[in-house]
Amino acid sequence: MIVRKKEMRTQVRANMKGGTGEVTVLHLVDPENQPNIRFVGEMTIPPGASIGEHGHDRETEYYLISEGIAVATDNGKEEKVGKGEVIITGRGATHSLRNGGTTPLKVVAFIVTH
Repeated sequence: MIVRKKEMRTQVRANMKGGTGEVTVLHLVDPENQPNIRFVGEMTIPPGASIGEHGHDRETEYYLISEGIAVATDNGKEEKVGKGEVIITGRGATHSLRNGGTTPLKVVAFIVTH
């Protein structure tokens, strides 16, 4: 299967998961046709914006930082995360993410259900 760019849906989410500002989400794959996948997308988070703290039960979310500097809160501990690094959250854990730099933060995200 090949998914063409023109088939992908873009969505702007204000205050995503209780965060600040607007996050642009490019839905890379329609999860309805993919078993055990709830979400596959690229999120663009501008400077000053964030995704609020939220948890993942019976699923695992993977964030791959593809551009910029992120500040991640992983079960209450805050850390800087850079390009090429991955944040993994699942089995009841919580996380949040904010742009920690002055350029747009790009994150490829996958949510895999258990």
